[in-house]
Amino acid sequence: MKIKEVVKQRYADVAQGASCCSGITAAPRNRVLAQRMGYTEEDLALVPESTLNSFAGCGNPLAIDDLKEGESVLDLGSGAGLDCFLAATKVGPRGKVIGLDMTQEMLAKAEANRRKMGLGNVEFRLGEMEKMPLEEASVDAIISNCVINLSPEKGKVFQEAYRVLKPGGRIMISDMVLEKELPPEVKKDPRAWASCIAGAVLEREYLKMIEEAGFVDIEVLSRKPYGPVVSAMVRANKRK
Repeated sequence: MKIKEVVKQRYADVAQGASCCSGITAAPRNRVLAQRMGYTEEDLALVPESTLNSFAGCGNPLAIDDLKEGESVLDLGSGAGLDCFLAATKVGPRGKVIGLDMTQEMLAKAEANRRKMGLGNVEFRLGEMEKMPLEEASVDAIISNCVINLSPEKGKVFQEAYRVLKPGGRIMISDMVLEKELPPEVKKDPRAWASCIAGAVLEREYLKMIEEAGFVDIEVLSRKPYGPVVSAMVRANKRK
């Protein structure tokens, strides 16, 4: 089975309440997990519980930089909508948030959550990060939470991110990277890809792909180890 098919199936299961990493029911642990990743009680009180039931992040990209009222934001791999909804409260009614996901089940759950919240400045689109269904230079900021590592073509993801950002726009990413190479048998295991392990690359390779896409002012703001991988918070800008 191809990697993307395995990833789609795993996150279809997560949309139904399974853990992204273990396959067990995730709901009881996800609020605590989100808090450990940097979300406050005030943040979590703003969203429906069903959003937290499918949380699969490794950090809080919204903690990297303040979004401004009226800005347009794209969330890559938006899942059940947590970061989209929190971003929507920051950009306000004059702003706009677009959630992009390739999993129909996640999009359906996110849309149901959006209706619960009555948010008119959020929309969700079906699509893949390697070919984003957005116009060139159309968003001010891109956020992503533990998703780019799942792509077999990360360079294309960053190239597309650069394309759809406005000049001077920025990316704010929480993602898994490596400090040292994984064993070959792990790298080839589609299940390990879907668990945000096998798709991770060395941090220097990850940052090089961001640079080669054209980004400047690339910063790693924090690193937190999780077994064989590291959760890194990364910020970078598109040239003005």
